[in-house]
This record gives sequence, structure tokens and C-alpha cells, in this order.
Amino acid sequence: MSITKSIETLFQKYLPTPFVIAILLTFVTIILALVFTDNPSREPHLFMVLSYWEAGIWNEDLLVFAYQMMLILVLGHVLCLSQPVARALDKVTVYATSTAKAVVLVSLSTMLVAFFNWGLGLIFGAIFARKIGEASLKRGIAINYPLIGAAGYVGLMVWHGGMSGSAPLKVAESGHMASLMQDIASPAFISQLPDRITDGQTIFSPSNLIIFGLLLVLVPLILYTLSRKAKPTTLPAFGDDFNQSSSLEKEHRMDRSKILGIGVAIVILLTFYITYWGKSLTPNMLNFCMLGLGILLHGNFKNFRNAVEKAIGGASGILIQFPLYFGIMGIMKSTGMVTLISDGFVSFATQTTLPIFTFISAGIVNVFVPSGGGQWAIQGPIIIESASSLGVPLPKAIMAMAYGDQITNMLQPFWALPLLGITKLKAKEILPYTLIVMLVGALVFIGGLLLFY
Repeated sequence: MSITKSIETLFQKYLPTPFVIAILLTFVTIILALVFTDNPSREPHLFMVLSYWEAGIWNEDLLVFAYQMMLILVLGHVLCLSQPVARALDKVTVYATSTAKAVVLVSLSTMLVAFFNWGLGLIFGAIFARKIGEASLKRGIAINYPLIGAAGYVGLMVWHGGMSGSAPLKVAESGHMASLMQDIASPAFISQLPDRITDGQTIFSPSNLIIFGLLLVLVPLILYTLSRKAKPTTLPAFGDDFNQSSSLEKEHRMDRSKILGIGVAIVILLTFYITYWGKSLTPNMLNFCMLGLGILLHGNFKNFRNAVEKAIGGASGILIQFPLYFGIMGIMKSTGMVTLISDGFVSFATQTTLPIFTFISAGIVNVFVPSGGGQWAIQGPIIIESASSLGVPLPKAIMAMAYGDQITNMLQPFWALPLLGITKLKAKEILPYTLIVMLVGALVFIGGLLLFY
């Protein structure tokens, strides 16, 4: 398709890497701050802006947030690399006897897994698609492999409304919103903010569950319909690179001990039950659970550490880019740019249209800042202030941002890179299908914001 080929060319040839974009956005923010904000200090304006930038980069609360997001991705990936998960997928592939059956199986299971954890869903969908490709090659079954690969990526359009969504998880932490608005809003405004917004108001709200339920039906149905006309494609030469194990510098016999590994996993999961059971989701709660499950499913520390070694490379983007986003947020907070932008939103938006504008703007921002956590750090204060000014319920505004952030993942190939590496597919092969899914998903999200909230 010429349109998707043009989009791929745009991203690959003309759009810089996310790291370079973060650098460019930093310079743009500095220039905008110098032009549009006042300097109450006697120090040169540029010096003050740069000091705000440096302070934002090393904001301790936000650095903890970055580490939490890294663990969500790495531990989710680790779970997916375990032998029990691999064996379960091998058994399910026997039912994927055609492209139509495969896309329904892959898309439905991937969205359910991604709702639990986005890192797990991303790698799960990729591995599932590849295993179906390998099984089809072995059994001589003709399939449209790119369509199945696209089905393995659709979890990234539901993740931010799920249990590992950056924004819903952070606002569920006591005092997070007050901390985020510190030095931006007045003490009177901050005192009126709720201490926290529970996951029952966001992730597990009836509105969000209805929207998620609709996507669970519509996305597999769309892919099934596409599969009826999709022609079989040539399968790649998979090789055995996917099954190669990592090497560790040093190994002790206790690393291979199942008794010790499973024993520690049980202690972690017991502690998880005692500490967190019955409480609202938080990043720490989710990561602690996945840590215990990861060690348990791998059976010993050797396998667990090997999986971590394989998975940790995927978190490099968060490690190096998040501090840059925090620096941008530091400039916006300390110079008053957040208030200026919020006032701009309030000037033309209404209580009905603000969630739609938030959804659209979040989708656009995600193209340039392909990270839900980084995007929340930048866009969160604007959303909180503008929603409060117009009387829009904060849970609705937060979920509008989450929906917008996740939907353009179907357009932005950044998070597809792990999937493309595992499946041996190219972005141009899955984009025609993910774009169709994106358009349908956008209609569902906009309709949901208008009807269900």
C-alpha cells in the first residue's frame, strides 16, 4: 500500500530517533521558555532556564518513576521468556491452522496479556506470532505472516488503559498529583486535588472496561475480516537465534538450585499477599508480583538472570530518554509554561471537548515522545490544571490522555522494534494492518469518551 509505504519512509528516513527527538524537544522548550516567560531573578534568563532543566533531570521522584517503568518492561519480558509460557504457546499453536484462526488467537490473547502488563504483552505477542510462523513452516501451512505479526502488536493499543498504564498507576499513589503540581499551581489549588485517584476510577472503571471489551471484540473481528482476503506470504528463515541462551560471567551451584529459587519466589509472593492484597494497583505492587512470578516460572536464579540479561536491552530507551523528558518538565514547571499552555486549552475547549482535545494531542505527542511515562511527566500537569479549570472529572481526563498515547503506537514503529526483531518482519509489512486497527480504535476511544464517561 502506497500510503503505508510513505509513512514508513517518513519515519525511517526523515524522523530522527526518539533520543534525538528528546534532545530537539529540549532545545525547543528552552527557546520557548526564553521567548514566552518572564524572568523574576536577577540572573540571566538563560542561566535560570538551564538551572530549571538540570533540576528536572535529577528530580528524585521522577527518577524513581523511571526505574519503576523500566522494571515493568524488563520483568514483563522476563515472564514471557520462561519455559512454562513457551510450552503453553507451543500447545496453542496447533489450533492456528489458518491465518484467520491465527489472527484471532494472537490478537485476543495479546490484548488480554497487555492489559496486565505492557512489556509482557509486547514480547508475548511477538513470540506467539513467531511460534505460529515456525509451526506453519514445519507443517506446510500457508499463512499471511505479516498480518499475524500485526495481530501480535495490537496489545500496545490497550496497554495504557490497563494494569501497567503509567498515568493511572501514578495517580493511584498517595500524593503523586500534589508532587507533580508543586511549583506550578498555587497551594490553594493543590490542596483541592484528591490525594489519589484509585484504579477503580480509571483502570477498572465500568467505562474503561466497556471500551476494552469492545476492542476485544472488534479488533479480532477486523483482523479476521482482513485475513479472508489476505494472500499467503513467504515465511522468513527463522534460524535458531531466538532460542540461544545468554552467557553469564560467573555461575554458582546455588544459581541452579530449584529449591532455593522456588523458595525465594514463594517468600516474595507471600510478602506480596500480606502487603498488597486488596489494595489499589501501584507500580511497586505490580513489579513485586512479577518479580516473584518471574523467579517462580524460571525455576532457578540462573534461568532468571539469563532472561533478565536478554530483556534489559529493551529498557535502554527509558533509561536514557526519561531524564531528558524530566528536564523538559522541569523547565515547563519552573517557568510557568504549564499554566500558559493550560490557559490556552481552557480558552477554546469546553467540558465536553477537552477530553477529545486531550486524546488527539496525546496521540500527536506520542509520535514524538513514544513513552507513556515520559509523556505523563510532560503532559500530566497540563491535563490536571485544564481539567480542574473546566470541571472535567480528573479520571476522565487522565484516561483520555492514556487512550491517545496508546492509539498512535499503531502508527509509531518505535515500540514495534522488539517485535520486528523477534518475528523477522519489517515495519512496512505490518503497518497496512495496524493503521486500519488504529482508525477503528480511535473511533472506539472517542465514542467511549463521549458516551461512557
